Amino acid sequence: MSKVITPDLLAAAQRGFKTSFQKGFSGVAALYTSLATVITSTASEETYGWLGDMPKMREWIGDRHVKSLAAKGYSIKNRKFEGTIGVPRDDIEDDKLGLYAPRFEMLGNSAAQHPDEILFELINAATTTNCYDGQFFFDTDHPVGKDGVTTSVSNYGGGSGEMWILADMSRPLKPFIFQKRRDYSFTTKEDAKTSDLVFMRDEYVYGVDARVSAGYGFWQMAFGSKDTLNAANLKAAYTAMRDFTDDEGRKLGINPTHLIVGNGNLFAARDLLLSEQIGGTTNTVRNLVKIQEAPYLN
Repeated sequence: MSKVITPDLLAAAQRGFKTSFQKGFSGVAALYTSLATVITSTASEETYGWLGDMPKMREWIGDRHVKSLAAKGYSIKNRKFEGTIGVPRDDIEDDKLGLYAPRFEMLGNSAAQHPDEILFELINAATTTNCYDGQFFFDTDHPVGKDGVTTSVSNYGGGSGEMWILADMSRPLKPFIFQKRRDYSFTTKEDAKTSDLVFMRDEYVYGVDARVSAGYGFWQMAFGSKDTLNAANLKAAYTAMRDFTDDEGRKLGINPTHLIVGNGNLFAARDLLLSEQIGGTTNTVRNLVKIQEAPYLN
């Protein structure tokens, strides 16, 4: 039986669609909060002048040594995203709203996964995209030092296979930044009297939108490689990260905690980090770090 479309009916429909959306949204365990420092943005873009000055304590002799923020000029510009579903007026009149529950649940699922997609779009370009020091995020010649006296430091193992990443995710400042200007929110345009979409297309519109972006944090917190994922290369990356220093030559105390792998390296990572033996000898890298599965990597 056809129903008369009233404000109460539209409000009930919106509540149902939003409930389905939230069900889909909450059902996703996103990775970005583990891999990236989440920053609340207050403008169209944010400039991270503090990148390059990783805070460290020093002995207090004489006056305090004030470390000014390095003017690196690294900026992250927010981007706009949306997802929209149209519901024909006839379906609301004919009480067919239950047919749309799976679509709105999938929309919520997509919105919750979207930060991971944005983040790994950035990570997958890390060998060809500059970070705060003007070098590619994963590179062989990051300049470390001061007063014009620098040395080249590598956080990239080269190779031509699938990327794997060793990362220290134990600190408040992660290897990457996820920036939120406007968080993901469910919206609607459904007023039968004023909506041009209802008037012109006989359709009610619901959707989600956000203003977000992603960028690079401290390159010292990650080591990337496209070389074979084996014990020798993992040990080399681990040792390199533990040896990273600040511009004054002091160890940063980097402690790799996770090995981030895509689908192609997942079982190699499990064999490497979970096996008691490799080739008949004791596996010295067993449980060295945790495995972080990342389907969007590469």
